[in-house]
Amino acid sequence: MGNVLQLKSEEAPKSKSQILSDVDIHASHHHNCNNSNNTKVTEEPHPLNKQTTASQGDSLQPPERDLKAPADDTSPTSSEEVADTSVIKQAWKLEVGKPASGKKQSGVPTSPSNISGVISVKSAVFEKWAAMDREFQRPLAKRQLSDESKACTFSRVKKSAAHRGPTEGQHTLHADTALTRHTESSGPQLAGNAQVTHRKLQRELFSTTDVFRKVDAHAIKVGKELRSKKIYSVQMITQAITEGAQTDLQKLRAIWTWLCHNIEYDVSGYLGLTKKVTSPEQVIETGRGVCCGYSTVLQLMCSVVGIKCEEVSGHGKGIGFRQGQTFQNTKSSHMWNAVNLQGHWYLLDSCWGAGSVDMDNKAFIKRYDDFYFLTDPENFINSHCPDEPGWQLLDKPIQLEEFEKRVMKTSEFYRLGLTLIYPKHFFLVTENGEATVSMGFSQPLDFTYQASLRSGTDQEELSTSIGLLTVTTGSMKLKLMPPVSGTFNIMVFARPANATGMFSWVCSFLLECLEPAPVQELPENPFLSWGLQQNAQSLGLKLCQYCSDVTILESGSFELVLHTTRPLMMLCELTHRDLDKTVAKRCLATQIQPNQLTCHVLCPFIGYYRLSVFVRDYESVGDSFQNAGNFLLHCTSGAINLNELFPADLSTSCGPGVRTVNAGLSKFSHTTAQLSTQQGKCNITFHNSQDLELHTMLSKEHRKRAGKPLSRHVFFTYHASKVTISIALPEAGVYKLSLYGKTAGSTNQDFNLLCDFVLRNSSESSWPPFPCSYTAWQKGFVLFEPRSGLLEPGSWVRFRVRVPGAKRVSVQGEQRTELQLNKSRVWEGEVFTGTSATLLKLAAAGTAGCGEGSNSMAIIMSFDVLSGQNEL
Repeated sequence: MGNVLQLKSEEAPKSKSQILSDVDIHASHHHNCNNSNNTKVTEEPHPLNKQTTASQGDSLQPPERDLKAPADDTSPTSSEEVADTSVIKQAWKLEVGKPASGKKQSGVPTSPSNISGVISVKSAVFEKWAAMDREFQRPLAKRQLSDESKACTFSRVKKSAAHRGPTEGQHTLHADTALTRHTESSGPQLAGNAQVTHRKLQRELFSTTDVFRKVDAHAIKVGKELRSKKIYSVQMITQAITEGAQTDLQKLRAIWTWLCHNIEYDVSGYLGLTKKVTSPEQVIETGRGVCCGYSTVLQLMCSVVGIKCEEVSGHGKGIGFRQGQTFQNTKSSHMWNAVNLQGHWYLLDSCWGAGSVDMDNKAFIKRYDDFYFLTDPENFINSHCPDEPGWQLLDKPIQLEEFEKRVMKTSEFYRLGLTLIYPKHFFLVTENGEATVSMGFSQPLDFTYQASLRSGTDQEELSTSIGLLTVTTGSMKLKLMPPVSGTFNIMVFARPANATGMFSWVCSFLLECLEPAPVQELPENPFLSWGLQQNAQSLGLKLCQYCSDVTILESGSFELVLHTTRPLMMLCELTHRDLDKTVAKRCLATQIQPNQLTCHVLCPFIGYYRLSVFVRDYESVGDSFQNAGNFLLHCTSGAINLNELFPADLSTSCGPGVRTVNAGLSKFSHTTAQLSTQQGKCNITFHNSQDLELHTMLSKEHRKRAGKPLSRHVFFTYHASKVTISIALPEAGVYKLSLYGKTAGSTNQDFNLLCDFVLRNSSESSWPPFPCSYTAWQKGFVLFEPRSGLLEPGSWVRFRVRVPGAKRVSVQGEQRTELQLNKSRVWEGEVFTGTSATLLKLAAAGTAGCGEGSNSMAIIMSFDVLSGQNEL
């Protein structure tokens, strides 16, 4: 029941109404021969523990039972009815053949000794039977087939519980598609003059269960009222709950709803802790029953409203069922119903619709599940296999062996619109240490799974890192890579995408790993699946080249590029079994551009990494970040030295991006976040259209030798809107260059970070610092020579500098040297550094910031002169 219920009972023979449909007829009718008070019912929670083989005789001649319905419902009221009952209780055997005498015989009861010829029955008997077939509330006797009649008849005989279904190449025609039955077919048949029409799918019968909202509400409400009044009559309850129902479908729905909400599964009886409740009267009064209790009550209620209904016995993948379990040579373990609507048969299981059983706590869990209401046969067969193949209602019934191999699918599997792509059977065997499960779906779903290693009767739950789960638009793929050999239970769970509720179990598999692949442990993924998440596009991401497979890294570095449809903010997370969080931050550098997100990754260890990406709209500062993708990286060689990781405290905005664009900076010479130099020197140029006041900070961890501040190793040059940042690095290593800006002339505004650059210097050369510039050094000023801020003592140095608008430019040291303005508007001259001076000062007069309109000199730049103790 409810995805976990499995009960065992003996088979139920075909009803009289079914047999009347065939050319040859064996008269009998039943409600539930397997679960009567006079019939022994075998119900075992674990079929594997005890297998019972049903004899052919037991199957062909089930025990006789007189089912007593409520007196006000079925008691005969006339002598004619009494006579009808006496007639029907005889063991009629009608056979089609050639009589020895060549004459038709009268329609009288025939003993087994008179089976040599054709036996006919008076038409009056058929009329009586037909009349009784319309009075469903009347109890009918069961049919009995003798060995002799069994040998001569063409009618279908119910197979024993050990029967394995039709043999290969044998076809059982569906009742909806054929009027003529083969001798090897069984199950439902068409009424005498019924036309062959299409049996509707569940979605064709009703598009949604909302159409039953009023019917359901009425059945539940009335059911409570009747129970409070202690009314337990089948007829009274049925008439009350179906009041107002216009069609057979609505009446059946009301009966189904009442059963599922008023009868609980008899767990204690099933376990043998109390006496099992089986009779319909007890089931209704106590409000509990096993599977045959549900099916019998439903059949009785259908008879009250004139709906043809049969009980179907068979195997169900319910209580105690384990993947790999066999049903061979075991008696049927479950009962459900088939109903005839508009001339076609449909399947339903009210026992499973009422809820499920928690075997750990020996309790019934009331959980209404209307999936089992008129379930499509193609889906029903995955969990219910009738003893008679015809009751599969399939054009080509499957064999019991195939039923055992079918993947165990729960009702949620179909409710979520899942389809199984691979495998078709539950049993998987690894190849090269791997096995794959894949499914399709029509609506966005999230998935997860659970793996456990079987050890005898126990199971050891493993982490989800034994597999690689990826979900793309319309499909999921689970690549399983068990770490050890053995047998594993794999349970797959799903839920609607972006939902916050619990996951629902949808299907299960059995995985056999003969030899595990020599792979390292995969990192845990708390974000369910690998690759881009299904909602990535709604978050603003475009589909990317990085699929769900593992990305192999041979150099120890990786660059993830994600294109966007709108500006996004991004955060990234990197995990590895040997990587702590502090070091992990130094393995990532992110660049956020208007239409692209880039994450630079460094791998300091060999092995598997999880790279997770989180995004939000750039301007939505108050919104939370959402997981947009998770990528599995496998570093096989070239691990990065810990001293060569990214600088600490990098901002999320590395390289030119949204911030620089918003600030009016453009046309960067270097558009990436990382710059590498083999000479130790580089220039970064860009345009400053909004004339921002700019500032930089250069930093490096663990400088090998002391020297001038690193700020002296960066030099600004302005030419109109073009800005050049020159960098001369004092030693090899990794540097962070931060660029700041603010509105020019603003005294109340702080500098804002525009971006960070990562500089990698592989040169062993030590470049000197630049000259120290002062506030009088204005935009448009250009220093051509000397570029070094450290000068040799006692040497002549050529100075060349452009100072627009200056009336006078000089260099002050041990002595003053006036520079001359050449035709190119450049001030130049030879300057002696002297032997005692420690500083040379470059000064100008007549320009803005330098005493414009006056002859006063303002220092714009200074140079250090080396001493004996101050070596480069």
